[in-house]
Order: sequence, then C-alpha cells, then structure tokens
Amino acid sequence: MQTIHRMNTITDTNFSFPNQKSVYHGKVRDVYNINDELLVMVATDRLSAFDVVMPKGIPYKGQILNQIATKFMELTSDIVPNWLIATPDPNVAVGHLCSPFKVEMVIRGYLAGHAAREYALGKRMLCGVTLPEGLKENDKLPNPIITPSTKADNGEHDEDISREEILSKGIVSKADYEVLENYTHKLFERGTSLADARGLILVDTKYEFGKTKDGKIVLIDEIHTPDSSRYFYSQGYSQRQERGEEQKQLSKEFVRRWLIENGFQGKAGQQIPVMNAEYIASVSERYIELYENILGETFNKGDITDIHKRIENNVQNFLTEK
Repeated sequence: MQTIHRMNTITDTNFSFPNQKSVYHGKVRDVYNINDELLVMVATDRLSAFDVVMPKGIPYKGQILNQIATKFMELTSDIVPNWLIATPDPNVAVGHLCSPFKVEMVIRGYLAGHAAREYALGKRMLCGVTLPEGLKENDKLPNPIITPSTKADNGEHDEDISREEILSKGIVSKADYEVLENYTHKLFERGTSLADARGLILVDTKYEFGKTKDGKIVLIDEIHTPDSSRYFYSQGYSQRQERGEEQKQLSKEFVRRWLIENGFQGKAGQQIPVMNAEYIASVSERYIELYENILGETFNKGDITDIHKRIENNVQNFLTEK
C-alpha cells in the first residue's frame, strides 16, 4: 500500500538533470539549478499549513498548483514581467535563474485569515498598517493593504514585517521595494478583475519576486493559486456578512480549519493529526474544485502511474532539446 501511495503522489524528489548545479527543497516546491542559467521548479504534492509540511501528499495537488500559477503568469505578463520560460510537464515550470527577494509581498483586500485572527486579538496595527475600528471578519477593507512577511528558511515560521523594518534593515533597497509595491498592486488589481469574471472575490494573496542576472525584477514562484491566495464566492457575499455567517471560500483555509479543530496550529509540542485515506481523497477533490472554479476549465488529471519517471523523462527531453 505504501508503494502505491508513493507512486501516485510526489512528496520528495532527487533528480539528476543534465548540467544540474544544485537543488533547493522548499515547503512545496523543489527547485533545480541548471548551469546557473535555468531553474526547474517541481511542484510536489506536499501539503504545507502553518509552515509545517504534512506527512502525506495530496494526489494531483502539485499539478493543480503548477497549472494555475503558469496560467496566471501568462495572464499577467503584459503588466509585470515573470521568470517563466516553459512548462514541460504538468508538475514542472522552467524559468530564468533569479535571486529571490527575502520578503513575501502579501496583499489583502479583506479582513480574513491571519489578519482576522490578529484583529480578533485586539491588534489594530498589522505590518505597520493601521486597521480601522469596527471591522468584522471578512469585511472589505477601505483599500487593499500590503502586509509583507519574511521568507522563512526550512522549518522556520514566516514573520510579519513592516515596510519600515524592511528598509531600515536593508533587506530590500528603497528603489527595489517601490517596484515590488507597484507590481503587487498591479497584480492584485488584475487578479481581482479575473476573479470577478469567474464569480469570485480575490480576498488576499502573496507574491514573490526575484532579480534576473541582468538586474530585472520579475515575478517568481506561484501566483493566484489556492495555496497562496484566498477566494470568496461573490454570490451571497453581502448577505452572509450581514447575517454574520461564514463566507463560502476557495482556499487552503479549509485545511487550516480542520487542523485547528484537531488541535494543531504548528506550535511547539502539538501533534499533527492523522490524515486518513478518506480525508486525503477529500482534500484532493477540493483542490480539483478550486482549479475548475478559479480557471473555469475542466481539470485533466495527469498520468500518475509513476509520476517521478514521467517528470524525469519530460524534463530530460526539454533540457536535451533546448
């Protein structure tokens, strides 16, 4: 049974591609450096919540994240340049080698998730941004706000940080940070418009940026996926807010809620609850639902008979032909 599970999800990789220099294993993606020129980014089926990677993978999750991200890269390339070159496999994106900025640009249009939890604790300042009094969870904010976080290394938690701290600590130069802010607002505006066309509200999201060898700032990693973003259904939003009901949403929040209900928030001493086969299957189905609602397309499942071999062959062929 264990062998079948490993064959049908990809939770770890150890590829050896032509001209490979190094590999970085992130929470969800494994990134291979090819000759200090290209990055091969493999979206695995790992599930991360509260900055902790869960023990078991979710079938098709990596394919879903990769295909949503690459689609939105294409749909925003006219306003913000990105790192993407090709997608030789459903789980793989290949792009330009970039030096990533050490911050994640989180932007929020509504009081939800982490921001709502902080607000409920009485905090009215988030990442140096003052929040108005009298807000309810999931209320729309007067204007979208940027609440950056530090980009954590493996095993560490992302931390909220203000614009002022980023600049004073020299994490990002003022000139570069202004570009990141501008790009973040542009992407969120476009994402909001694309979501609206699908009957969705883009509630909050995060963007990551890097610099190419020639100093160009580009969008990297993922964009507008259910792992990096939160969506509400537009229909009935106002009525649910008026009645104080939970919003119908498309995001990874349903996993976080399940973990919280089962006594886990990534804090010291807490045990990760067991995810049985039925729950894993339900999470996989939920991610497929997210894909189809966000993109308005039917999800075509990739061949997962031996996902490792499929990825290896497709990437090898791409690099050999390039």
